[in-house]
Amino acid sequence: MLNRRQFTAAGLAALAATPARAQTWPDRPIRILAGYPAGGGIDLVARLFAEQMKTAFNQTVIVENRPGASAMIASNAVAKAAPDGLTLLMAASGEVAINQHIHKDRMTYDPARELSPVALVGIVPCVVVVAAATPVKDGRELIAYARANKGKLSFSSSGIGNPQQLAGELMNHMAGTDVLHVPYRGGGALVPDLLSGSITGAMTEVSTALPHLGGKVRILAVASAKRAPKAPDSPTMIEQGVKDFTAASYVGILAPTGTPAEVVKALEAALIKALNDKGTQEKFLATGAELVPDELMTSKGFGDYIRREYELAREAAKLAGLTPA
Repeated sequence: MLNRRQFTAAGLAALAATPARAQTWPDRPIRILAGYPAGGGIDLVARLFAEQMKTAFNQTVIVENRPGASAMIASNAVAKAAPDGLTLLMAASGEVAINQHIHKDRMTYDPARELSPVALVGIVPCVVVVAAATPVKDGRELIAYARANKGKLSFSSSGIGNPQQLAGELMNHMAGTDVLHVPYRGGGALVPDLLSGSITGAMTEVSTALPHLGGKVRILAVASAKRAPKAPDSPTMIEQGVKDFTAASYVGILAPTGTPAEVVKALEAALIKALNDKGTQEKFLATGAELVPDELMTSKGFGDYIRREYELAREAAKLAGLTPA
């Protein structure tokens, strides 16, 4: 199995094997579109890698935030862009694996046909958080409190059809609760209402919760199979009695289908090289994201991963009772 350094060398070799393309690409600034507001987890990761790509290609790299419509505005823009490797999408699970099951009638792009995977960057655990004023200390108490206050509580997420909403709806189903979903335009947008106590809690990325811990927000549980490195004292929901409950998002780069293979390889190599750098790795992990195995970071590995997640999302959407909007 190749390691990250060997993957990087292979990608650079592929680019060097096509002299004309290597000499001319990228001849203009690269744009990375994110379907979420500035300040959230996806935005932070996009900006981190934009800096690394700027150095790798000696070219301007711009991050554009185009939030809205469950990140479908940004995704559609990339899907319809010229396949020249100059317009990329920093995406989470919703854009490529979940939206088709919930928003099929509203989608104006086909992820499987119009977006091609470049590299899976990392996994982002979901966490269950509540405002400090909420009278619960852990996941078990939250479930009991929700059952005792049926229909009176709410949980927020960064939008409709995102992995966090799906996680919250699954938790309702699996724990026998009835907590109302309140969508926001990105993880950062829900924080003020969470801090003020206007909403009971949130299913959100660990990166959104971390800056506010110890004050007006506390993590009750991690929605993954194991504890999150950035929240080691927070037990999983599985540990607290909700069997097999896992929910995580992922972050990856995609390009319009038809982007030349050598350009995809060059982008893949640049991203892998960035994650080989200790300083970049530390900044990346500080966002709350977790590294993935080397083989998943490639275009092929990411593509296989998306296909598996698509099927899992289909089943989860059915189980959670979510219907096409």
